[in-house]
Amino acid sequence: MPNLDNLKKQAKQLVRWHREGYYPVAQRIRAVLPRYHELDDRAILTKPFALADAQELIARELGFDSWKALRLGGRETQSPEEINGHEPRLLGAFPQLFVADVEASCRFFVETLGFTLCFKYGQPAFYALIQRDGARLNLRFVHRPVLLQDPGTGNEAERDLLAASIPVENIKSLYVEYKAAAAPMYQVLKKQPWGLRDFIVRDPDGNLIHFSELSP
Repeated sequence: MPNLDNLKKQAKQLVRWHREGYYPVAQRIRAVLPRYHELDDRAILTKPFALADAQELIARELGFDSWKALRLGGRETQSPEEINGHEPRLLGAFPQLFVADVEASCRFFVETLGFTLCFKYGQPAFYALIQRDGARLNLRFVHRPVLLQDPGTGNEAERDLLAASIPVENIKSLYVEYKAAAAPMYQVLKKQPWGLRDFIVRDPDGNLIHFSELSP
């Protein structure tokens, strides 16, 4: 757990950035605080944003429901009553996909795979967050491929590397949806010996997105 004094300083910095109209902080606020989800950057930066709001944002980013919960969970010495129910818990993962064109990648994931654009940043865009239900993916612009190498250099990329793995409910329905949308299939839907049903989609940059469901 980061030092509480440092977290307080971070909260004050967030308030200053908001007051100065720093756009990246607006996207951070929208992604974390539910009451700001439907607002655009300009609306967020004109809406009041107090120190308590900044503290709540930091607490939520660290997996706590509130600043008070963070303070209790971050104590170095806790009673058994306080420790009970405060075990570490992973709240999710946001895989980062490296792409050559953020705008084109966003169109693919939104129009073909049914994701929603949460935000994108930069002119031209160099970063974006997309979401479908509980699955979130970061899209990060890179000037050259991160994994792929030119054939014949002796340093060819490993094949079949997954960029993200997403558990699914009712995978057959999702597979039919993606086939109808002409999503590029790297692996068709199949049942694996270890009990998963899965398929893999390749995005325009060659990232492999794995969708899976545990067979009954």
